[in-house]
Amino acid sequence: MVGFKPTDVPPTATVKFLSAGTAACIADLITFPLDTAKVRLQVQGESRGPSRVPAGPQYRGVLGTILTVARTEGPGSLYSGLVAGLQRQMSFASVRIGLYDSVKQFYTKGSEHAGVGSRLLAGCTTGALAVGLAQPTDVVKVRFQAQARAAGSRRYQGTVDAYKTIAREEGLRGLWKGTSPNVARNAIVNCAELVTYDLIKDALLRGGLMAGSCPPSSAWAPGTWS
Repeated sequence: MVGFKPTDVPPTATVKFLSAGTAACIADLITFPLDTAKVRLQVQGESRGPSRVPAGPQYRGVLGTILTVARTEGPGSLYSGLVAGLQRQMSFASVRIGLYDSVKQFYTKGSEHAGVGSRLLAGCTTGALAVGLAQPTDVVKVRFQAQARAAGSRRYQGTVDAYKTIAREEGLRGLWKGTSPNVARNAIVNCAELVTYDLIKDALLRGGLMAGSCPPSSAWAPGTWS
């Protein structure tokens, strides 16, 4: 590209897409036990029978939940559903973050100066698209995280089996359960996170505080490139 040094050439949409997904997968590998603890705490009441007697171990707090799961089911249970989790991140974060700049430029018709409205539209669009694409992986991930090994035979024997079982027993719509609230949640998260990041970075660049450290913000994917 004329006018750019080799190190200043902005990355393509494909590079942004893959970089965002890869970064999210690395983050998921580190934080997955915390996510498992969150799911166990959320569904804990479902394990109680009509007599309200606990059917399994009780979880108290994040650290207590992690320790209880590791002790009663083995440390590997903290990573139950990891494959689906990585599939989710590669499809979800790639669209949510990696395509944000491209969608923003679409709304501004290629203009370098994007208003807040265009940024908000881009954030909502990529957030909604990401959920629509990744919802089946999210459903399978949560199902794995919620089922305790100590509770008996596992319903799903593997990630592929989980997709097939849910589709067979609940129909294809079963793989998209919870899509509407998830779309609403992630549209808000995307706008709050990416648009705020985008505006702050633009302000820093205009003030010359990042001069020489990175190209114009419109050339980089927020949340992925500095």
